[in-house]
Order: sequence, then C-alpha cells, then structure tokens
Amino acid sequence: MSTDGFEKTSWSWQLSQFQQQIGELIEYQFDRFQNSLPNLSPDWKISPWLSNLLVLLFWLILALFFAFVLWRLWQEFSPYIYAWLSVGNNNANAGANHGDHDLSVALWLERSQSLYRQGNYREACRCLYLAILQHLHDTKLIPHKFSRTDGEYLQVLRSTVTPVQPYETLITTHEQLCFGNAEISPENYQQCQQAYQEIINQQHNSALST
Repeated sequence: MSTDGFEKTSWSWQLSQFQQQIGELIEYQFDRFQNSLPNLSPDWKISPWLSNLLVLLFWLILALFFAFVLWRLWQEFSPYIYAWLSVGNNNANAGANHGDHDLSVALWLERSQSLYRQGNYREACRCLYLAILQHLHDTKLIPHKFSRTDGEYLQVLRSTVTPVQPYETLITTHEQLCFGNAEISPENYQQCQQAYQEIINQQHNSALST
C-alpha cells in the first residue's frame, strides 16, 4: 500500500519538536554556564525549579514579542483589510444591488423620507448616500463601479469638486453604517440631508453660472 496519502508531518508535531529543541538548547546553555563557574563552588548547580522558571520566562517573552509584532502589523495593514472587506461586500451583493443602481435619485429620496418617518434612520441615511452615488453617475462625474470603495470615492471627489465637505459627511456616515456599531440618530439623518441639499444646490449654482 502506498504511503503517499499519509500525512508525513503536522503542525502539532513540528511545534513539539521546536519546543523540545528550545528546551535542549536552554539546558545546554545552563550546562555551559555551570561548567564555567569558578572552582571555588564546584557543587553549585542551578536548581530544577529555577530552570523551569527560566524556560517559562523565555516562552512568555517570546509570546509577548509575537503579540507585539501582530499588533504592529494590524496597525499597519488594517486600513487595507477594511478596504478589501468593503470590496468583498460590494462584490458579494453585486447581484442584489444591481437593481438598486437602476433607481433614480428621486426614488432614493422618496425611500429615504419614508424610512425616516418610520424611524429607520440607518437605512434612511443609506438611501441618501445611494442617491448621491446615483447623482454622481447621472452627471457622469463618477460612473457606477461595484468594486469602488468609499475611500476611492472620496479620493476622486477631493480632486474634482469643491467643497468636498458635504460628500465627506455622507460617505463617512455610510462607513459607520458598514463598519461601526454606532447608533444613527435623527440628528445624523438631518446632517446627511443637509449635506445632500448642499451638493444639489452647489450643482445647481454651477449650472446657472455657466
């Protein structure tokens, strides 16, 4: 019978081998230390409990070191992880949301006001956000793209529109909806509605000036 299908090694076996090698290395270093002691104390030896304590301290320091490295890596790469998760959520819901992008700005506003009257401020703010995305698509400023993240929307807007503050209000609120557990209050909705109105007024004034 062929042995190719059997597992030749495993993580638990490798970990136990590593621990054994570390223990043997520490014991070897203790022996060298004891052999190098002055001849004035030939019978002096490190007690077993002290040896075990030093081994425990070694593993504790090693665990703290790895925890610190993981913490630093998380601080460094967490923005990219959140962006990747946002892309994944957009792609996963692409089929369900495809019909949403066919809705007009007026329908998004109607949904938003209806949800607000029902006390569903979270979804009401989300509808205002989607109304702005539809507005950006209709004006050909930023066409729809399912994989585009909120951060990418802001990056494009900061280089193309002034002021960008109303867009930031709507987009950062949407980020709180996706990644935060904060309660969305009526005041939050009013801020989003005011930001939406500022954007529309800004577009209207620009059109009149041209």
